[in-house]
Amino acid sequence: MTNQTPQPVSRLAVSRTERVLAYMVASVVGLSILAFLAVIIATAVGVGENDGFSRGIWPPIFILPLYGLPVGFVLIITLMISVGARRSREARRDRE
Repeated sequence: MTNQTPQPVSRLAVSRTERVLAYMVASVVGLSILAFLAVIIATAVGVGENDGFSRGIWPPIFILPLYGLPVGFVLIITLMISVGARRSREARRDRE
């Protein structure tokens, strides 16, 4: 009779890749939302008058949500696939 004790699966056993993906999602989506809010507030204040949004820092702020939110969505899908694959490997290892 062999003594096989299952190794405890820690909830904190997240790979470095998953952690980096999670921080990337948070930063890209967070910056995109902040840029979106900045444009809304600047429009309310009157920055857009006399073509004010075409100069200075405003063009990148306008473009950030346009690209940032789709990139954040792709990163979320990638993170979900990564977590699903890890859990599948762990479940398969635990069954053996």
